Amino acid sequence: MTGILAIGQYNDTDLAALRAMGAVQVADLDALRAMGQGARAGLRAVAYKGHDGFGAAEMALLPDLGLIANYGVGVDAIDLDAARAAGVRVSNTPDVLNDDVADLAVALLLMQQRRLIAGDALVRGGDWAAGAAPGLFRKVSGRRAGILGLGRIGREIADRLAAFKMEIHYQSRSAKETPGWTRHEDAVSLAAAVDYLFVALVGGAETENAVSAEAIDALGPDGVLINISRGSVVDEAALLDALETGRLGGAGLDVFHGEPDVNPRFAALEQVVLQPHQGSATRETRAAMGQLQRDNIAAHLAGQALPSPVG
Repeated sequence: MTGILAIGQYNDTDLAALRAMGAVQVADLDALRAMGQGARAGLRAVAYKGHDGFGAAEMALLPDLGLIANYGVGVDAIDLDAARAAGVRVSNTPDVLNDDVADLAVALLLMQQRRLIAGDALVRGGDWAAGAAPGLFRKVSGRRAGILGLGRIGREIADRLAAFKMEIHYQSRSAKETPGWTRHEDAVSLAAAVDYLFVALVGGAETENAVSAEAIDALGPDGVLINISRGSVVDEAALLDALETGRLGGAGLDVFHGEPDVNPRFAALEQVVLQPHQGSATRETRAAMGQLQRDNIAAHLAGQALPSPVG
């Protein structure tokens, strides 16, 4: 199978599988731009694993392109309007990562409310043996949780939190079939009604700063924000200001603006749990994501329906 360009840093297993399909691999979009016209001719599908903007200019470099198969759920790096205009289909890798991301969201809450990182350091450093007390923190079960974006991942988060005997609230474009959960029209009213706000929105221009300064203030000094979606969906400057002044109780963050370069102000905040965008980072899920990406490419090249098209 030929006509495939893999863009990004793939692990050995995924790269070997792509090469077995006939793929040529380059490190990034700069390397694509540096390719000669002859090397770009005949490339019908791109396996994309990156965060840099894949727009009209990049698509124009590939005159035979018919598919951009994204590695991951979020496709905010791909200009979907430009793809439609160019007749290029886009696929992603949904569902296979829902459990891992939802698991991490709940873990971030437990880590933040029970101060598990500080507790680990107390034991490892010998301070507990020397008589230091771990302190008292916050009970998690039985409180009120809000899900901003009750899609595939948001629903998995909500189902897990329901097992913690929580009252579930959510905000989405339309009402969902739920076991009596409360729907809100906007992020501010949702934040005002809950103790914990979980952000599970897709990235992109439509959701930029969806968690505004007003929503952060509505969550309040005892509230906790958990974000496992994209850094762009939260007003990060407002978040930092609220955390530093005590207007927000805490946060658990797996995503950031400009990652992996994270604002150094976060490092000084003990009430914040920070993770390196590792929501889907298990062996099983990453293998399933790579397989689904390749399945989309194979279907496209065979003239078949895509397993997971975007839009």
